[in-house]
Amino acid sequence: MSDADVDGETGGAWRERFGFDEPYENQADAIEAAIDVGRENGYLAMEGACGTGKTMAALTAAATLCDAGVYENVLVVTPVKQQLQQFVDDLRTMNAGSDDPLRSVALVGKRDLCPYGREDVFPADASTHDRCEDLRETTAELVEAGDDHGESPNGRAATAASREAGDEGSRHDGAEIDDLTAIRTDEDTEDAWWDPVKARDLAKSARPGRESIDQSTLETAGASSPYVPVQPSADAEFDEDEPLFCPFEADWYGRNRGSPIDFSAGEEHVVTSRDLLPAAVEAGTCPHRVQSVLLGAADVIVGNYNHLFDPQSRPLIEGVVGEDTFVIVDEAHRIEERVRDLLSERVGRHTLRRARNDLSDLLARANASEGAKEELAAHLADFDVTVGDVKRTRDFYDDVAAWLTGEVSERLATEFDGERDWPERDVELPLRDPDVDEPDDLTRWAEREGYTGDLWRRLRTVGTAVEDVLDEEDRTTVCEAVGSVFTNWWERDHATHFREIELEHAPKEAPTGDPWEAQYTAGLVTYNCMPGEAVRDVFAGLGGGVLMSATLEPIDVFREVVGLDALADDPDDPRPVAERSYDLPFPEGNRASWTVAAEAFTARNRGAPTSENTNATREEYRYVLRTLARSHGNVLVCMPNYREAAWAGDYLEEAVEKEVLVDASSSDEETERLKRAFFRGPGKVLVTSTRGTLTEGVDYDGEKLHCCAVVGVPLVNVASPRIRAVKRAYADAFGEENAFEYALTVPAVRRSRQAIGRVVRGRDERGVRVFVDERYTADAPRSVHDYLGDEERAEFVWMTPEFLGPQLDGFWG
Repeated sequence: MSDADVDGETGGAWRERFGFDEPYENQADAIEAAIDVGRENGYLAMEGACGTGKTMAALTAAATLCDAGVYENVLVVTPVKQQLQQFVDDLRTMNAGSDDPLRSVALVGKRDLCPYGREDVFPADASTHDRCEDLRETTAELVEAGDDHGESPNGRAATAASREAGDEGSRHDGAEIDDLTAIRTDEDTEDAWWDPVKARDLAKSARPGRESIDQSTLETAGASSPYVPVQPSADAEFDEDEPLFCPFEADWYGRNRGSPIDFSAGEEHVVTSRDLLPAAVEAGTCPHRVQSVLLGAADVIVGNYNHLFDPQSRPLIEGVVGEDTFVIVDEAHRIEERVRDLLSERVGRHTLRRARNDLSDLLARANASEGAKEELAAHLADFDVTVGDVKRTRDFYDDVAAWLTGEVSERLATEFDGERDWPERDVELPLRDPDVDEPDDLTRWAEREGYTGDLWRRLRTVGTAVEDVLDEEDRTTVCEAVGSVFTNWWERDHATHFREIELEHAPKEAPTGDPWEAQYTAGLVTYNCMPGEAVRDVFAGLGGGVLMSATLEPIDVFREVVGLDALADDPDDPRPVAERSYDLPFPEGNRASWTVAAEAFTARNRGAPTSENTNATREEYRYVLRTLARSHGNVLVCMPNYREAAWAGDYLEEAVEKEVLVDASSSDEETERLKRAFFRGPGKVLVTSTRGTLTEGVDYDGEKLHCCAVVGVPLVNVASPRIRAVKRAYADAFGEENAFEYALTVPAVRRSRQAIGRVVRGRDERGVRVFVDERYTADAPRSVHDYLGDEERAEFVWMTPEFLGPQLDGFWG
């Protein structure tokens, strides 16, 4: 399609997809900017404050481009569950009354969809994912067709490959095919390797027998399945060994890998797990397979960051997302942090020993007889692996586990003064100087012991081969995953991938082994310092899109660190990158925005967070906190970390009459309970960390929040080995003069801006926003003023602490 054709079709066409009568201020500009850059296969980096209508704008632009034939489908990813629901709601608004609704599906993980996993039918020591994969493979073998039903896969590897191909799906018109299947994955099943009749018979065999006393069936999500409430075994007519299988999976094959559910099952053709899960359970079909089939037919796919950036989750969408996909990345300021976590790898000592034991069991079987050894050798040969390779790998893992145990004991003894000094938190033990690009201690030790690169590079392949052999015993193995981690450990560079030992603080009641095992769980970590390279590659493989957040500024820094500038400068395929930034659209008279120029709240100035510490900095902040807490309504106080939040909470409980709630690093359930308590009843004070979960992605709308104060600049611990390694990697990539700014200051200020954005969420709301620290002012030493947005730099009024009380009284009066 030519540019002229696209111009003609998208110029005003977006209003047909727009979900409301008229756009907000700036919303039309955002839509048109996204369309303009999208038709050139480019990206729009958009900062828009709450109330801009970013979600509807991005969806409208994406739908318009698809209508014009520029893209085939849309992928939306967000790291926040509440935002995922916002996309679902906006899609339903867009589809309401439309003659051509956007067929949409919201993705959830296998653990949320598996009927057996949800109802704890699986053994307690088996993960839902691993158990499901084992059952899928067994079920696939049980439903294989004979030679007269098309070409049957040759062996387990081919069966698995065919099964994975079924996951990917393919695009089609989604029309009803027959009364058995609403949507089918495959367009042509004439040469299918499975037998649908056999599959349906297998599924029926799991229904309660006519003569059975117990006629109950498995129930979940308020729905009753057709099957018994335990894992069924196949009858001897299917397999004389009568293995366990999944009837939900068998039913999927019985429908020629199709779904009995189409998009009409969801409100306004937007299907969520609340729609497909009970419907699939009642139909007797695997809900996860149903989701995969809908995924292949969807115009819009809504998921989380894992689906796009995590190599383990990406295969779910791999077959339907690519160069013809328009992507919408929500909360884009979190890309670096979240992708860095997704791409970093950890193998615990316990997992390492499990891999070693799996290898030992396999070797013991080989040593049982000459025939067993020959049979094993033949199986391994399919992967170009020998029994000797397995033995060397076993010895390597055994030696690495011993080295790790000794290294932890030695390092703790060197770095801490006895067990009483061991910190009650996670501990990092770096394996190289974080400021120097050099090999790590484990790699150097391995080379001295004769474990060269030839062995490291083979570990992934050996793990795959061993796992294939042991899978026949219906056991959960870790050889492939462990081998992959160690192969990556050897092959990845040291400048951008930092190696260390991580000690997770996990006290045990009945420890065994070395004394430190009572406090910590040890693991080897490869920490990804430069996720921008991987992010750039992901975006290069897509058609174009929108990256949006309320806090992207400085956008030039954002573009550089997530790889957008590298895309724009690609000599072979340059991609245009556009920018937009929109201020808070609500009436300025409804909010007070102040910067309280208290002395910089740094570790050096404030000292230890104890009640006995009465230095001048602590006393100044006690006064400010007390003044804020006593103001009208609900007050959210955001401290630089949880330790400081505990200090502030302890003080305020004695200093003010309001109820004071103190957040800590805890479970999602506990955080939700705390949030509900804050919203309930008269005004309260909630103290949390600016780096916690209550400062992003939580909508404090209406009367839920009246004042939000950010105390200090929430920089991460700059002495952490990981952070030093990140700073070093950023210096190499972006220049020494930019390293601290890009790696630390900008992310910290974005955290502060996110927290401030929790207050004033609607046009009729009133609230107070306060930065407390002189560094938020323009002329202070180490000022972060330039990293605020344009609206914040213009609107926030500087004052000294003594003026805060009268100003609060005046605003609320």
